[in-house]
Amino acid sequence: MSGPSSAAAGEAADASSTTASSTTSSTASSTAHESLPKAARRQAGGLARALVTPSYPATPLFAQSPRSWLRRVPYGVAMILTTILVPTTAQLLSNDYGVGGGVATLLGIVQGTPLLLSVTRPLQAWWIVFLADLVCALVVLGTADHLENRVWPWLPGAIIGYLFLLLALALREPRRTLVAVWLVTGTAGLALGMAFPDKSNGSNVVLFVLSGVVLLVAGALRERGDAQRRLAEQETISEAERAHRTLLEERTRIARELHDVVAHHMSVITVQADSAPYRIGGLPSEAEREFSTIAATARESLAEMRRLLGVLRSEETRGERAPQPGLRQVPQLVEATVRAGIPTTLTIADDVAELEPLPQAVGLSAYRIVQEALANVVRHAPGAATRVAISAEGGSALTLLVVNGPADSAPTKPLETSGTGHGLVGMVERVRLVGGMLDTGPLPDGGFRVAARLPLVDLEETDAS
Repeated sequence: MSGPSSAAAGEAADASSTTASSTTSSTASSTAHESLPKAARRQAGGLARALVTPSYPATPLFAQSPRSWLRRVPYGVAMILTTILVPTTAQLLSNDYGVGGGVATLLGIVQGTPLLLSVTRPLQAWWIVFLADLVCALVVLGTADHLENRVWPWLPGAIIGYLFLLLALALREPRRTLVAVWLVTGTAGLALGMAFPDKSNGSNVVLFVLSGVVLLVAGALRERGDAQRRLAEQETISEAERAHRTLLEERTRIARELHDVVAHHMSVITVQADSAPYRIGGLPSEAEREFSTIAATARESLAEMRRLLGVLRSEETRGERAPQPGLRQVPQLVEATVRAGIPTTLTIADDVAELEPLPQAVGLSAYRIVQEALANVVRHAPGAATRVAISAEGGSALTLLVVNGPADSAPTKPLETSGTGHGLVGMVERVRLVGGMLDTGPLPDGGFRVAARLPLVDLEETDAS
């Protein structure tokens, strides 16, 4: 039943994808071959829809700014302009254009107060102001005795408020909406100028040019800011992904190194189980079969571990066949660091010898932590005097301390090149592997300190306690 249904589902998916691709191609083909009048109607329809479709959500201008004072600027400017333009426009209409006091006040309010709305809903505010400016131009045309020495069709106060409104619009709405608003503004001014050529003094042309400049500059700045914000978000995401990838790489490296440790123990178990019937005479047949089962299980587990290692190894790490280092190799590591130009001293407490033999995971982690700490000194503090101290903590833990002073020379290439290059990330993972603790941080004199405590007891015993 599953085979036919899967095949049917695959055929349905292929059919749907084919339909979608054919629909897309047919749409693109129809758009490419459509006539010029049809293309013009389609573009005009898109501009008309843009005029009645404001951006969502209605967040205030500069709402994403981290500075509180910048978030308050649009409200402050809108209130100041409204406070100035409403009485000024009413007085200008009443005194210079002969409009009645009540009508002049009403026009001033309708033209000025929508500026407060432009902070959050500039497209809706533009509709109110645009229609109010048209009504004002017609009212002035019908009431004024002569307009030879007057600004018409757009009044000075209306031009100032309109430009601020366009600035808010450009900082909020997409490019198609800005083009539509600019064309509507120019068309209305051109229509009034052509209908009453003896009344117009060119303010319609001035507003058309200034509105285009404001929309172009502000829109370009808004799009540039959006692009920078998206770039910063992508950089943040990339940095997080890079840190996560570094962590995974370090954990994979640790798993590869621990393979040698665990494989050694599994090999010992296999040899002991195979040789037990010969080393211990007089074993019952059940015991011999038990030892044979243990040996077979150990060999199978070892084979599975080798397969797992093949998965963990990358193309660059297939040549890693050297035995894993331990605490005994730390002096050679310090010697290599000294040859790299870093004055380094090593102090190993006498009680450390009493801890031998160390668990292999602890010895390997200790070596890698010291290695990473010294590699960081070479990279970030060249020439700094460095001290490495290894001591035992009551026979229950191994303590590592790597302290360096401030850098006093140019960077040099380290002779010890087998480090992971993951620095503190690698140290944290090494310490976590054995259930220890890590403390790192800068020193007051400009140096750096790395301190690690690696317990010698088994993790299971630590968890049980």
